[in-house]
Amino acid sequence: MKQPRAWQRMLSGRRLDLLDPTPFDIEIEDIAHGLAFVARWNGQTQGQFAYSVAEHSLLVETLFGRIAPNAPAKWRLAALLHDAPEYVIGDMISPVKSAVGPGYGVLDDRLTAAIHIRFGLPATIPSNIKKQIKKADRISAWMEATQIAGFTTDEANKLFGKPELNLTEGLDITLRPPVETRNAFTARYQVLLGAMA
Repeated sequence: MKQPRAWQRMLSGRRLDLLDPTPFDIEIEDIAHGLAFVARWNGQTQGQFAYSVAEHSLLVETLFGRIAPNAPAKWRLAALLHDAPEYVIGDMISPVKSAVGPGYGVLDDRLTAAIHIRFGLPATIPSNIKKQIKKADRISAWMEATQIAGFTTDEANKLFGKPELNLTEGLDITLRPPVETRNAFTARYQVLLGAMA
């Protein structure tokens, strides 16, 4: 019996095997492009453009920098890439992930490890850093929920926790065309890569 195709061809020309991903088949341009076109909240957000995973990732990296201002650039890069597997597997809202079951998590973990190795990070991020990135992710979700996804503050507080005011001060959700977001994501990656060198 013929095995079903498990690889995706990227715009860079790379073929990424989703079941056995290798760091050699991962390019930042493919990640930035894919994430800029993947909508968060299943596209159920206000505004003229979808709120993309790339835009969300930029916000999470900014929030992580506020949570851990002395963190080295490699952990800021980990924050920027925290949802990178979604460039090939898409963004599933939590209820769908629950319905799909543990297979989604295994696929996500496999892709994350390959992405981390490709960009000079450990396959598995230390738990304290992972917790700080998760905190930034939850604050970002709260901001998105209240600013563009139609949630009340009370609903968002219950689902994501009320963020500390100093962490969100001066930050607003940005909606822009995918190409602008892709370029901003790639530029931020280059800055962080330079700081790691």
